[in-house]
Amino acid sequence: MSETVRSREEVSIADVAARAGVSVATVSRVLNGHTNVREVTRDKVRAAVAASGYRINELARNLRTAESRLLLTMVPDFGNPFYAAIVRGIDSVARQNGYFMLLCDTGADPLRERSYFDLLRGRRADGAICLDPAAVQNALAEEASTLPWVACCEFDPDAGVPYVGIDNHLAAGDVVRYLLARGHDRIALVGSGQGYLYGRQRLAGYCDALEAAGIMPNPAWRIELDSLDYDAGERAAVQLASLGCDRPTAIFAVSDTLAIGVMNGLRGVGLHVPDDIAVVGFDDIAVAAHVDPPLTTVAQPMQALGEAAADLLLKRLRDPRADVPGVLLPHRLIQRRSA
Repeated sequence: MSETVRSREEVSIADVAARAGVSVATVSRVLNGHTNVREVTRDKVRAAVAASGYRINELARNLRTAESRLLLTMVPDFGNPFYAAIVRGIDSVARQNGYFMLLCDTGADPLRERSYFDLLRGRRADGAICLDPAAVQNALAEEASTLPWVACCEFDPDAGVPYVGIDNHLAAGDVVRYLLARGHDRIALVGSGQGYLYGRQRLAGYCDALEAAGIMPNPAWRIELDSLDYDAGERAAVQLASLGCDRPTAIFAVSDTLAIGVMNGLRGVGLHVPDDIAVVGFDDIAVAAHVDPPLTTVAQPMQALGEAAADLLLKRLRDPRADVPGVLLPHRLIQRRSA
């Protein structure tokens, strides 16, 4: 059988080396992503791979190296657009370093998260990035402490796991101080309940900023939800609007999805944003700038969070004994017409 009609399965790494005019070792270094190969040589090898139709035997390589080249990203809610940009950041860094990313829907369920950690234990995945609630992470932290994973956005600094996120307490305080400066002293909070550590941190930032201003908020102005979806925010707005003369003049929602729902709910009962009630969100998801009115919000550097989390994980994989610190990235208050 001539070389021109040989199947891809029959093409060997030696055939690629011969076609490129280099050694088998050089082809192997290029295919495994090593950097100690000149770019002109790397291009010749890649061209030879494409021309010959050579396929890397991933299973054989993984057995030799004990690597799967697979990173897990554990997300609690696929429906929340906040996670999309973070996942893109993780995937970008993973691909640049020769890894594939597997997106895992945990539903914030410890049992489902445990099953994904089993992939790490069985070496079917090399590492994981966890965006689940800190309570779910902590339930597994002790037994998973020796596994290569990092926490992203939702993290407990005392858990001993590398993390990346923002200062949620400071960011929430920035929202309150901004609203106070705009003349609002009746500020409501639409929170995400006690299940997420970031929710508790933003609640504390809200309370501390009001206390520092000498303001005791009406307990009826604080609503804790067990959902971050638009409908939950809409229901919270209706509840706050029903307070009549005691209703707040501004509402701080701890996510943009809740804030957009709040604006829809206020519109539904005949109130105008920001003339009747100002609204501020959190995250700066893509749609936040395109609702009517555009949403004032705290911008998290979502793609950068994903990229930083992937970088931390790769550092752990390169040197499991390395001391990998936690990282806090800066946030920004984006002023638009809703507040």
